[in-house]
Amino acid sequence: MKKTLLLAGAVLALTAGPALAKKQLVIVVKGLDNPFFEAINQGCQKWNKENAASEYECFYTGPASTSDEAGEAQIVQDMLGKADTAAIAISPSNAKLIAQTLKTAKPTVPVMTLDADLAAEDSALRKTYLGTDNYLMGFRIGEYIKKAKPKGGTICLIEGNPGADNILRRAQGTRDALTGQKGLTALKGEGGWTEVAGCPVFTNDDGAKGVQAMTDILAANPKLDAFAIEGGWPLFGAPQPYRDLFKPLASRIASNDFVVSAADTIGDEVAIAREGLVTALVGQRPFEMGYKAPSVMVNLVTGKPVEDPVFTGLDECTKDTVDTCIQK
Repeated sequence: MKKTLLLAGAVLALTAGPALAKKQLVIVVKGLDNPFFEAINQGCQKWNKENAASEYECFYTGPASTSDEAGEAQIVQDMLGKADTAAIAISPSNAKLIAQTLKTAKPTVPVMTLDADLAAEDSALRKTYLGTDNYLMGFRIGEYIKKAKPKGGTICLIEGNPGADNILRRAQGTRDALTGQKGLTALKGEGGWTEVAGCPVFTNDDGAKGVQAMTDILAANPKLDAFAIEGGWPLFGAPQPYRDLFKPLASRIASNDFVVSAADTIGDEVAIAREGLVTALVGQRPFEMGYKAPSVMVNLVTGKPVEDPVFTGLDECTKDTVDTCIQK
């Protein structure tokens, strides 16, 4: 009897054939070492669970480090060369490099950007952008600083990769909000604001490097009035060193004598706001990005209309709103 059952099972298996491989909806992020991108991955995996019967699967990848711009470009090239890639969503660490990679690869599948976009002149290389309105995000970071110190002062912008379009857009928004002018690449007294020597600082998304940079800037400028942190890396990537640096300044932060306005609301950031060690947080919604991206890619593959851009909104937190500021 056992032999008969086994034989029947084998015949059934041969008849059914191997399970068909799913078409891949690829998400390529700047680096796997960043908790922000892990939230995107969690959204991607939730989509997979909810769409288990789909012929498509969300596949999350990226270089080990956010500082590996060439590695990200190579992964994009590799993914575009795979037969099972149905569409790709890219968060470009270096917008120009990814644009050149796409020009060289001449992809035959839909391409979109996620979290970070290509430069405006390269936007035709992708179908849509899904993520934060980065200019608005930076503008709101600047508005919190301006509200706290309406007469202006000295400031330092903390940025990430110098080639990352999303960070450059945030920095532009911050400068525009502070000055009431558009397009300034450095502040030299406009609107009462001056960027101190050595700023902006580019940290390559490294939290510890960001905290060290702020330590050095404060040492050289003990009367500094504000930091605009265009990505939350120092807070979520090096939370204890960040706390150690700003605890002695807590009373100045509380009185708006010193202002720290920062991006993101992940990891320890909301707790740091509750502790009064940051004036305001302007947060993104990375989980929503990862959850929505596969559906957008399916629409692109199947020829359904997709808006450009698709914005995912902001969450804004201060010490007084930390219990209700995050979208549920």
